[in-house]
Amino acid sequence: MNIETEAGPATAELDGRVRGAAFLIVLTHGAGGGTRSADLLTVRDACVEMGGLVARVLQPYRVRGARAPGAPDKQDAAWLQIIAALRRKTPKAPVIQGGRSNGARVACRTAADVKAAGVLALAFPLHPPGNPDASRVGELREPRAAGIPVLAICGASDPFGIPAVGDTDRLVVLPGETHALRGHGNQIREAVADWLPTVI
Repeated sequence: MNIETEAGPATAELDGRVRGAAFLIVLTHGAGGGTRSADLLTVRDACVEMGGLVARVLQPYRVRGARAPGAPDKQDAAWLQIIAALRRKTPKAPVIQGGRSNGARVACRTAADVKAAGVLALAFPLHPPGNPDASRVGELREPRAAGIPVLAICGASDPFGIPAVGDTDRLVVLPGETHALRGHGNQIREAVADWLPTVI
């Protein structure tokens, strides 16, 4: 599915039921990544099994071949247009949004504007590697300030940092995992399956 935004076209891969979807979950990638990372696919599978419609979005900057997302305000504005287009697919379903790394940042920053039912933050990059003073914890806390629950899943060896328990509603730290979250698929699936019924 192609979606036009002010930043250029985005694409969305849809899985699961459209008619009668229990919820819509919109997921996106990290800064230089795509929609087929192991963690995003694990979340997709769990959500399809629960009767959801899953949209994995390739943002406009990646569609045009760039690796860096650019200015956050422009990225967020395009994201809001993407969500609006996807909502038309199943307008009565609650919307959960999420993503990995930079995609988790976008999901957190825009959750209140979207009126999301919840946010799934995979490998949220709490700070640049080696620079904990440049914290982005304020972005992670934004949804909670608006009353929107957040599930954060991260690796215990993530050089981008690990949130504190008080920074999010639910925190899952996977032993031995790095920023990539390539393993522990069963734990990710179980965390999502346990959390989703509490927000939809």
